[in-house]
Amino acid sequence: MLLSSASRTLDLSTPQVMGILNITPDSFSDGGRYHSQDAALRHALQMVADGATMIDVGGESTRPGAEDVAGQEELDRVIPVIERLRAELDCWISVDTSKAVVMGEAVTAGADLINDIRALREPGALEVAAAGGAAVCLMHMQGQPRTMQQAPDYQDVTQEVADFLAERVLACEAVGIGRERLCLDPGYGFGKSLEHNYELLGRVDRLHRLGLPLLVGMSRKSMLGQLLDRPVDQRLAATLSVHLFALDRGAHIVRVHDVKEMVDAIRVWQHAAQYKE
Repeated sequence: MLLSSASRTLDLSTPQVMGILNITPDSFSDGGRYHSQDAALRHALQMVADGATMIDVGGESTRPGAEDVAGQEELDRVIPVIERLRAELDCWISVDTSKAVVMGEAVTAGADLINDIRALREPGALEVAAAGGAAVCLMHMQGQPRTMQQAPDYQDVTQEVADFLAERVLACEAVGIGRERLCLDPGYGFGKSLEHNYELLGRVDRLHRLGLPLLVGMSRKSMLGQLLDRPVDQRLAATLSVHLFALDRGAHIVRVHDVKEMVDAIRVWQHAAQYKE
């Protein structure tokens, strides 16, 4: 399976690791650590050296309760960083945004992938994504970041996530975004209770019916902390566990903070898997 942008193709026959680069003061795990351009570049270079094939640049926190960021402020945060990454790195660069203006400017600056928690539902997003030629990751979210965890409700979370993603794929195709440019994210932690998250993880292979690559992101999330009663900085083992579980059930891309450890875990898992009968 492949994922294509206007200028790059990613081979998904083996798992790919996306490193998280938050250019924000308030992200739940690492807010403020990489707010300067120099710090962001150093961290991105290290993640690529550690084995990341994709860097996901975000300028607005999407943690529960997060405040909205104005478009110009988000542009000021992410565009200079994307430009510097494109000049320094030969890897996939992703922009984590829902704003059409940020998508357009980011692709012009060198982004290969639009990673949108709102699945191109904001005004102008579909059209800008179609025109820019970048690949797109469509994510499921019930509600909005500020309130999404107050009362998430589903009859069948896996089926409802699959139905939503299928509808968004059709919307993309209608504006000329081909399936070769699309990947899907179930949206763990976005408008889902603890049990919703684990039911969706346990049945993640059902999403293969949609016939598109799957990206999963559970790094350091509260679904791990709540289950184990661990703070954010003590969730590494759990992060590796849930991502290996998803990969074993056919996920293609994992989005993580701890790239080196994730790459090591995948190498061990793959080495053992070659002997599986």
